[in-house]
Amino acid sequence: MVRAGLTTERVVQAGAELADEAGFDQVTPSAVARRFGVQVASLYTHVRGAHDLKVRVALLALGELADRAADALAGRAGRDALAAFAGVYRDYAHEHPGRWAAAQFRLDPEHAAASAGPRHTRMMQAILRGYDVPEADHPHAVRLLGSVVHGFVELESGGAFGHSAPAPGESWSRILEVLDVTLRNWPGRTGS
Repeated sequence: MVRAGLTTERVVQAGAELADEAGFDQVTPSAVARRFGVQVASLYTHVRGAHDLKVRVALLALGELADRAADALAGRAGRDALAAFAGVYRDYAHEHPGRWAAAQFRLDPEHAAASAGPRHTRMMQAILRGYDVPEADHPHAVRLLGSVVHGFVELESGGAFGHSAPAPGESWSRILEVLDVTLRNWPGRTGS
């Protein structure tokens, strides 16, 4: 274990790795300190305690997820954008289950405003503009997309679909088709 060279970034990264390995609820300063072979007090130069560490891991996860989503959305519109965006969330949850849980961590208003959370909303709004969903309905449509994607991913991650056919991927494809139809036929859109 490396003792020297602790930085806030390394401490938070170690917390994120621990979250993926053991679960987000296991992310504590003492557990991270053990990873570095240092006393817990050594971490308090970099994080103020367990809550601060979890907030920082959540911010890291939200940022990683936003960066991936932005890359996936580049040059896409309509159903392609919807599928790419939703696919990033599902893939991230599979690859980084602890970070996915961290991204759901409730942040105080100040941290939430400074996080990548607003980027996620802006990306969803960009998808909605491609469907010509009226801007006044964007909050409702963003909540619909978030509820469906997060709900499916949470249920799948918890093993809810593991005991029945068809495979979750098949349902996922159908759900994205339904969302596409719903957004293309949103009430009150221009030309409807």
